Amino acid sequence: MSDPARTRAFLGLGGNLGDPVHSMSASLMAIDADPRTRVAKVSSVYRTPPWGKTDQPDFLNCAAEVETGRTARELLELCLATEQALKRVRKERWGPRIVDLDVLVYGDDAIAEPGLVIPHPRMLGRAFVMVPLAEIAPDLVLSGETASARAAALDSAGIVPQELPADWWRG
Repeated sequence: MSDPARTRAFLGLGGNLGDPVHSMSASLMAIDADPRTRVAKVSSVYRTPPWGKTDQPDFLNCAAEVETGRTARELLELCLATEQALKRVRKERWGPRIVDLDVLVYGDDAIAEPGLVIPHPRMLGRAFVMVPLAEIAPDLVLSGETASARAAALDSAGIVPQELPADWWRG
């Protein structure tokens, strides 16, 4: 990053209701439109089997690298406001959703506050997060191992990249 006041962060995006590609694209465009945040990289979109609650449609997932002048809490608030603008309804944990945005990593920070834990506490065990993250940041070190090593160690059966243009998220 050229601006030392900006932090490199990574987001996980997903959804399995309506048109998840459109919802993720709209989310990324909204985040990129924020004057203090810029989307730097976006992974491919992956079709992934549901996790946790398995009696629901497959998800589409991706990861994004952003550069932000926001604090971690402010970045989370931007993500939550974006979900709300897209009409996300929170009914059940791990249930179906139109869109989901998670702050996975925020610089080198380790944060444990009510409603905000970074790095994301469950991402290292979730292939649907780690496979897209490893695509855009293979050398990112997470708990002593690279994202690519972490992703390779997980069961990624059923996680399939979708054929979309490289700039799919720009609408």
